[in-house]
Amino acid sequence: MTITDRLQALAATQLHGMRRGIEKESLRARATGGLARTPHPTGLGAPLTHPRITTDYSESQLELITGVHATPEAAVDELERIHRHVYEVLETEPGRDGNELLWVSSMPCGLPPDENIPIGSYGSSNIARAKSVYRMGLGHRYGRRMQTISGIHYNWSLPGLSNEQHFALIRNFRRQSFLLLWLFGASPAVCECFVAGRPHDLLALEPGTFYRPHATSLRMGRLGYQSEAQASLAVSYNSLESYAHSLHGALTQPYAAYEAIGIKNLGGEYNQLATTLLQIENEFYGTIRPKRVIRPGERPLHALRERGVEYVEVRCMDLDPFEPVGINAGTMRFLDVFLLHCLLADSPPDTPDEIAALGRNQHRTAAFGREPGLKLERGGREVTLVDWAAEILEQCQSIARALDALHGGTLHAQQLAAAQAALADPDTLPSARVLAAMQADFAGSHARFTQAQSLQTRAHFRAQPLPADERARFEAQARESIAERMAIEAADTVDFESWRRAYLAPERLGV
Repeated sequence: MTITDRLQALAATQLHGMRRGIEKESLRARATGGLARTPHPTGLGAPLTHPRITTDYSESQLELITGVHATPEAAVDELERIHRHVYEVLETEPGRDGNELLWVSSMPCGLPPDENIPIGSYGSSNIARAKSVYRMGLGHRYGRRMQTISGIHYNWSLPGLSNEQHFALIRNFRRQSFLLLWLFGASPAVCECFVAGRPHDLLALEPGTFYRPHATSLRMGRLGYQSEAQASLAVSYNSLESYAHSLHGALTQPYAAYEAIGIKNLGGEYNQLATTLLQIENEFYGTIRPKRVIRPGERPLHALRERGVEYVEVRCMDLDPFEPVGINAGTMRFLDVFLLHCLLADSPPDTPDEIAALGRNQHRTAAFGREPGLKLERGGREVTLVDWAAEILEQCQSIARALDALHGGTLHAQQLAAAQAALADPDTLPSARVLAAMQADFAGSHARFTQAQSLQTRAHFRAQPLPADERARFEAQARESIAERMAIEAADTVDFESWRRAYLAPERLGV
């Protein structure tokens, strides 16, 4: 069957049922460009239990979470409102000087020494302690600087899909996600503090900034969310069973380098949750994940094995520093078309050789994506990135037309046309625009460019105060989250070590 045949086989109700949500990470920074090392604002509630505002790795790294939405515009609108609330709290909370902002680049602001980057704090309950110990483990394993990288996660679902269809989509996404890095990557440069003391092949642009002239997304390259240890994991996405089997081993088998770190230090404090290759499922890095909403205390792998895949989480999107919330509705429409293409195109099984080639393609696109004539590996031969991208975009045309017919208008087709135009003019891409703005207005400084964009974004949100009823809803949500955190703390009945052992028991992962 062709893509068009499979598209016609999808019921209109299925396409109408497409849903998406956003998780957006941002460092809290000082207006002067350094990391804000203040505690998570009390007015934003408890990050352990708040449904919309939490922290990612660092206490200084906000994660803003939308609900599930029927349209891209609705998701962006909710993210706008959450940002406005965050900025009101940052400006008005007692004890703060109103001089913090959200850093709009995926690559971090000015960072202190590694040990002074604060990890997230969630309270005194066992689950809260586990979240902090897990982050301590990430710091020991990969360094805290790497964990301060921020991005957009795009959660996407289509009703009625089987596990087999979800994994076919994921295989094709992994093959073709280079296109997303190329089109939407916006991290071609980094502050020197991020690479200090680390081997790298970046070039100096000006004192304080390193870059690659044709880079798209250093966040997704060798200096980003990468792990040499995890590189030994050739995780197969041929089925839920093969995926679960790969992760099960990584979650249960000791790993020598992490055994050397130990569970606790000599003073009795926890270094990490476990000595396995992965402490928990979330430690596995990837451009896309199969996901399922979990029940309280449930392991994510158990949820997948028991009830199947519910949605996919796209994890390779950089923050767009030119967009107030880091992404716009047009980009989300493109993602909808692209994900449908990944679902509907032929998706042969993956192999260890292909998995290795895909990793090389990702690194090549991240570091050299806009280089004229750049070639990627495809089916044992080399093809130019631009030719492969043009082929994918052409195959997406019928999908864009179908979505436009369903919803009215031509917005999906317009996004595809813009992507095709970028193939002929890569200077219009976000990564190229970032470098051009840095060099034209900020003497090549990544820090000064991002600081200026962050200040401009803060002004955008400060100029749009929330209506009183919405402010009241956010304030009530914060109070409720704090009460829920306290209830969890009061309900604990076992010591942390007993809880940790029980939570990590292999039988909790399902079969």
